[in-house]
Amino acid sequence: MCTAMINQIRGLAKTFGLILSAGKGQVFEQSVRRALPDDVILRDLFERLLSVLSGPKDQRRAFDRQLARFARQDQTCRLVASAPGVGSLAAIAFVTAVDDPTRFRATGDVGAYLGLTPKRYQSGEVDIGGRISKTGDRLTRKLLFEAATVILYRASPAIALKQWGLRLSARCGSWKARVALARKLAVTLLTMWKTNTMFENRSFAG
Repeated sequence: MCTAMINQIRGLAKTFGLILSAGKGQVFEQSVRRALPDDVILRDLFERLLSVLSGPKDQRRAFDRQLARFARQDQTCRLVASAPGVGSLAAIAFVTAVDDPTRFRATGDVGAYLGLTPKRYQSGEVDIGGRISKTGDRLTRKLLFEAATVILYRASPAIALKQWGLRLSARCGSWKARVALARKLAVTLLTMWKTNTMFENRSFAG
């Protein structure tokens, strides 16, 4: 079994509130099946992932295909995944971690909820710090940070989020810029969700 995929399944399960026991192989599979709720969609997703995990070849590609298929079938995940840098796993993790977007009266609160709140340094434009609080779901925070890295270094120069991040990176350094961009991305995703709006470069660039 691929350890990386086991860890991803474990992290994904955690975002759904499922705690899995330690172990690999059949022990891990049994742990997943015991923890699954009666929800048909969740059971189907995890059964697919387990079947890929136990397969002999092309595991990584098949694993990603199953996640992408699940994300395409969910309207909210499709919407969230329309943002640059946000893949299927990141979309699923974000939607699951937030659960109910209406509980955030201010969209900016989602940064603190996901542990992307900076501990120091404030200005009129940005609010960042050398360290972040790291509360909230660890997998979601990690995936948002990875998405921010993709935006900063691989996305089209026309993406306003990238331009914002590059300006910040020039002033504060790459690490702080990526943390701030991950936080801004979380706010953007929540705004998209609450307004039921696909990503538009101009709309969420500010």
